[in-house]
Amino acid sequence: MGLFDNAVPGGNVAKPLMIALGVLLVGKMLSGGSSAQTDPAQSPAPVPPDTTASADGGLLGGLGGLLDKLKDAGHGNAADSWVGTGQNQPIQANDLGNALGPQVIREIAQRTGLNEQDLLKQLSAALPGLVDQMTPNGQVPQQNQLASIFSKFSS
Repeated sequence: MGLFDNAVPGGNVAKPLMIALGVLLVGKMLSGGSSAQTDPAQSPAPVPPDTTASADGGLLGGLGGLLDKLKDAGHGNAADSWVGTGQNQPIQANDLGNALGPQVIREIAQRTGLNEQDLLKQLSAALPGLVDQMTPNGQVPQQNQLASIFSKFSS
């Protein structure tokens, strides 16, 4: 898978992680459908308006929205290290979960079939390298460029 193999520890991006990243960063294109697939008996909690972005910008408004969430939660140094050209700082799964918020984590977990702890563990391991690979020369790509990157791996 090229870009993703070099960014993720172990060099293998499992489909649930790709779905999670797609839902988080570029919208519903990789989720395999709409939220109508969820069990009606387990209706998800409503997502506050400030955590929901347009369908083509992921749950947080794309990569820029993710970085803003991390900065707002006090993890700006880590987020900046991923975008910058130096060493990538790690982020703990708990810290990532707190930054993203429980509703976002719950929705991504439902779409991927992963439990919330496994999801956060995989995302916290993958995001530093993936963001680093997606931001060459310290530049955050436009949303359409990001969508193009993910669309290559949606099949």
